[in-house]
Amino acid sequence: MRDAHFPGRAPIDAYGNGGFRFADMSHRGSLICLPAGIYAWDMAEGDPLTVEAFARVLDAEGVEFLLVGTGRDIRPLPAPLKAALRARGISSDPMGTGAAIRTYNIMLGESRPVAAALIAV
Repeated sequence: MRDAHFPGRAPIDAYGNGGFRFADMSHRGSLICLPAGIYAWDMAEGDPLTVEAFARVLDAEGVEFLLVGTGRDIRPLPAPLKAALRARGISSDPMGTGAAIRTYNIMLGESRPVAAALIAV
């Protein structure tokens, strides 16, 4: 993973064509949006949703909700990942990437302790 593209919180303005737009910037590939910043995420649609892939989320401070944009289709989170998130006090909700972005933007606007792991579509 690379360093934060944006050192803070920002709504996602657009998505598609393999990337995202936020804070007047564009990014190709997947993203992890945390209270500390928005990070590139080495994840593609269909890749396994492992505990290791979510290490940055599990190590983050100030996250109570994680929205997982699993791509075009909804994929359930594997039991080991759900258990690791629960152990950190993080509730998780998998959904398609578009729905995850819309929900993230609403929760961000409400100043809720939310993070998003968004697989590019």
